Amino acid sequence: MTYEAILARSFSRYEQKKLGWGALLGCFLIFLSFFTVFKPYLGPLPILNMRLSMGVAHRMFATKETESSQKQEMVRVAQKEAAKSELLLVSTSHQENVTTKPELRLNSTDPKENTTRTKPEILLNSTDHHVAKNVTLEPGPEVLLNNTEHPAVEIEESEQLNSTDHQDTSLSIAGNATQKRVPLCNILNPRTDICDITGEVRVHAKSYTVYASSTEMSTLDDGQTSWKIRPYARKTDRTAMSSVTEWSVVPASVDRRKIPKCTQNHAAPAILFSAGGFSGNHFHDFSDIILPLYLTARPFNGDVQLLVTNYRSWWASKFRAILQNLSKHPAIDIDQQKEEVHCFPSVIVGLNRHDEFKINPSMPPHTTMRDFREFLRTSYSLERAKAIELQASDTRKPRLLIVARKRSRSFTNPTRIAKTAKAVGFEPVVAEADMNVARFAELMNSCDAVMGVHGAGLTNILFLPDDAVLIQIVPLGGAWLSRTYFGDPSRDMNLRYLEYKIGVRESTLADQYPVDHVALKDPSAFHRGKWNDFKKIYLDNQNVKLDVRRFRPTLLKALQLLREQKRR
Repeated sequence: MTYEAILARSFSRYEQKKLGWGALLGCFLIFLSFFTVFKPYLGPLPILNMRLSMGVAHRMFATKETESSQKQEMVRVAQKEAAKSELLLVSTSHQENVTTKPELRLNSTDPKENTTRTKPEILLNSTDHHVAKNVTLEPGPEVLLNNTEHPAVEIEESEQLNSTDHQDTSLSIAGNATQKRVPLCNILNPRTDICDITGEVRVHAKSYTVYASSTEMSTLDDGQTSWKIRPYARKTDRTAMSSVTEWSVVPASVDRRKIPKCTQNHAAPAILFSAGGFSGNHFHDFSDIILPLYLTARPFNGDVQLLVTNYRSWWASKFRAILQNLSKHPAIDIDQQKEEVHCFPSVIVGLNRHDEFKINPSMPPHTTMRDFREFLRTSYSLERAKAIELQASDTRKPRLLIVARKRSRSFTNPTRIAKTAKAVGFEPVVAEADMNVARFAELMNSCDAVMGVHGAGLTNILFLPDDAVLIQIVPLGGAWLSRTYFGDPSRDMNLRYLEYKIGVRESTLADQYPVDHVALKDPSAFHRGKWNDFKKIYLDNQNVKLDVRRFRPTLLKALQLLREQKRR
């Protein structure tokens, strides 16, 4: 018995008809469900991530919506291949953010050598709909490109893909080589934060904001949208930084952030820095501001505008000669420009700094402390570039400057010291540094040797002539400070360095503590690394009564160094 006969006996004619319509309806529902589930995948296909291989035939495959557009694209690519040696295919999905990192491998074959060169593997992760152009890969290690971080490929020209009508899904071909974009701000330096901004830059004092309004600045490292910078080169010192104004550096494109309009346009670039912090202390004036300012401004050869926040008129007056030699433009007290928006072709926020009262020649701008000293001589019109050269039968007496101090770490017997110095063959001069930098610089430059207790006054060794002698008197507890702040730096200045460590009885601390007290025998154990305790006792409460007999051999050694110049 056939299957149809069995089915006919089991169901009436009406039931058979009903069953047929039910089957038809079920098929329709299944068909409808299929289209509902897979509808997103049945539309025009997105641009596919593909592997591009450049062999002898330079084949390239691309998926297009229509066959005619595919042919047109391949013709255009073939024309470009004749002039291009390297190609880059960048593609993204237009319907959803890509979370995976599709690979793009480029291989090129050199027909002359019949060997294959493999280009570095590039991992692309893009969440926008831009097609990169003008990009060339250079041989090297694997490069990661992720548009949430600072891009390693610069997009010089881009075209927005429309995710609704899918009108432009063509492949873009790379052209010229580009360098990895340098971050706007460097906050990795242990001593200073500095931002180097090019393009149209606007400085808005009212909001303490620097706008990098060039559109190429809109994409940042790690998705960062702004920086907070205190433009003073001692960023780890909370005490110093507490008096330094904080500025915001905001890269902004016009379409996503409203920026103020320019009220004053400048042709020269600018440097924005603070005259706050420890300014007023002569050492910190140079170590934290003047020397870093020299490193930052010197490459501009005077054509740079200085913008000073935390401006202090007495400070600007004190260092007027230096500021005028660094810039041919009058310095601007930027904090007082509340109603102005100053615009520049580029701005550096913060100052470049290498080390404590030092210059590292291997770091930009690749200058030296000798160059800096020559710059200072020019700034103050100092005449002597070299110290005296004593001959065997020379009757001339080299000048010795004895740096006096009115407060702590002062000599209690400067007259006896001067008398001893004269007896061994020096022409002694006793003087204390003051706010008149030009006058003291001239005095220092006229001397062949200088001696003084560790302190800010010794900063003026910058004005000594080459081959002069520095004798640093090291107070109790001051060995590390003396060596770090003046001993080591003096050698880079082309000076000869001598150190005299005082004995316990030469310190006035011996009048305050018993001879066997730990404060005298072991200062490190006494202050236990606590700066405030150290400063209070060994810097602020200690004077020196020099034992001239014990000190006499050091003076004789200084004379010998001046005589040895001829043999150097």
